[in-house]
Amino acid sequence: MKTDFKGTGVAMVTPFSKDKSIDYKGLENLIEYLIDGGVEFLVSMGTTGESAVLSTEEKLGIVAFSKSKINGRLPFVVGIGGNNTTAVVDQINTIDFTGIDAILSVSPAYNKPTQEGIYQHFKAISEACPVSIILYNVPGRTSSNMSADTTLRLANDFENIVAVKEASGDMEQIMHILRDKPKGFNVLSGDDALTLPMVLMGALGVISVQAMAMPNEFSEMVRQGLKGNLEKARALHYPQLKIIDNLFVEGNPAGIKACLKIKGVCDDYVRLPLVGISRERYLKLENLLH
Repeated sequence: MKTDFKGTGVAMVTPFSKDKSIDYKGLENLIEYLIDGGVEFLVSMGTTGESAVLSTEEKLGIVAFSKSKINGRLPFVVGIGGNNTTAVVDQINTIDFTGIDAILSVSPAYNKPTQEGIYQHFKAISEACPVSIILYNVPGRTSSNMSADTTLRLANDFENIVAVKEASGDMEQIMHILRDKPKGFNVLSGDDALTLPMVLMGALGVISVQAMAMPNEFSEMVRQGLKGNLEKARALHYPQLKIIDNLFVEGNPAGIKACLKIKGVCDDYVRLPLVGISRERYLKLENLLH
């Protein structure tokens, strides 16, 4: 069951056409672009994929299409989470997991559960899920932090919980997880700018947005970091910081979709309540990418 999730995973966007329908040709272009760019695994239906504004039918269509185009060439992870534990479990029980290697499941948003509530939420998901689970801690979106103790408790108690995407930005918390985690449990960065520092502390990779803009450079930076080649890793890290600084200022995935348009991969349409980035920001990204 377990796939060793390390290196660069990419949180893929969902490309849209001008009428805001799903652009499947753009999605195919993106998949091929990322595989050619040397990334290690692909993630669909996360925040960057605008899962919050997709219908159930659209999500199923995107996942089925992505599975067919990836065709086993890379591990494939699907975002399945929410703040209604029963609904998440029901969703897991109705999905065909053929071709899906793991789920990425975010800690519940809005409800602000206690640490015990977060633990029980993921316990229920673990007991229902037939594939590996990557936990996702992103307090900036969920308004509650999954503590190091809760992450470690879940990692120790459930064999199919194999990794955490840590986007708390709390380096002390992340170090506690890295120090005390069980063997075989991976820590993945959820912050592009912090990926190299986290790798140097012991994280084994990232689920990245920036890697869509520069898959070759970003994935090579992670590989060099994992090898301990600090000079080479830093030489790839610092030039990308300027892009990262501009990528999220006007919202995600508006910034990365602009980068993909500049690269000729797919268009940059987003669905409301998100809007596209300003012309000024677009020109800054265009200048940085060329």
